[in-house]
Amino acid sequence: MPDTDPTSPSAKDTSTRSARSVLITALGELVEPYRQPVRTAALLYLLDGLGYGAHASRQAVARTGSAGLITSQRDGRETLWSLTDEAHRLFTEGDMRVFSTDIDAAQWDGQWLVLNVAIPESQRSTRKKLYAALRWAGFGNPTPGMWVTPHIMRAAEAAKAIDSLGLTGNSVSFIGTPSAAGISEEDLVRRSWDLAAAEVAYDDLLERFDSRRFATDDELLFAHVELADSLRRMTYMDPRLPEILLPHWRGQQAAKRLRDLRAEWTPAAHAHWHRIAGLG
Repeated sequence: MPDTDPTSPSAKDTSTRSARSVLITALGELVEPYRQPVRTAALLYLLDGLGYGAHASRQAVARTGSAGLITSQRDGRETLWSLTDEAHRLFTEGDMRVFSTDIDAAQWDGQWLVLNVAIPESQRSTRKKLYAALRWAGFGNPTPGMWVTPHIMRAAEAAKAIDSLGLTGNSVSFIGTPSAAGISEEDLVRRSWDLAAAEVAYDDLLERFDSRRFATDDELLFAHVELADSLRRMTYMDPRLPEILLPHWRGQQAAKRLRDLRAEWTPAAHAHWHRIAGLG
């Protein structure tokens, strides 16, 4: 799901990743598949193991509740948290985008979705929110105010983000293929996304996670969440373009290896989480 404050996925530094952002990843990884309520203590145990203090962790849980992604109920002296319907919807969509190996660009027909959105300089917070939403949707930014993507089926998602920020009257969109005038398609890709930076980030993640060995079940669980969170953040850097646009880009193989690692770790990580959370 979108993150309004994306940061480099390669840095293992909790100061660059909010506890709430990591909690959302953990909810999608560990809570969403089972649709069972989870104790506050289990969430705090996980966040503590990921390097967050008690205050930041409790604040993350409270803010996630205020955002409408989880709801609480009392069970004696404990508080149980359940995902809302909105959270289930967002996690389902997010998992398809971040972890699916069958991406929608595999059968690309050569068409691009193009947006032009004018945002006044005074509305910097609005610009930040829109840019995060568009990058999450796979858009690149070749020139100021213009956004492009080969994922034309995400037009409705872009329109929803634009409308929610009150920018419909400032926007124009259309679908088509590049004409003879202007830059080449190769230059369009190069200007729209910093794929060299994405490649470096993937290399850093491979160095950090590939061939990793774990001394304890906790280590595996925490690494599993960290890897999933890193892959979610990579969505802002890697739009998963059709291979015809990136015929020799090694980031694609790196991404596949990291997704495979997540899948390999999932059974053991989830089994340990079941013990921590007391799930049936």
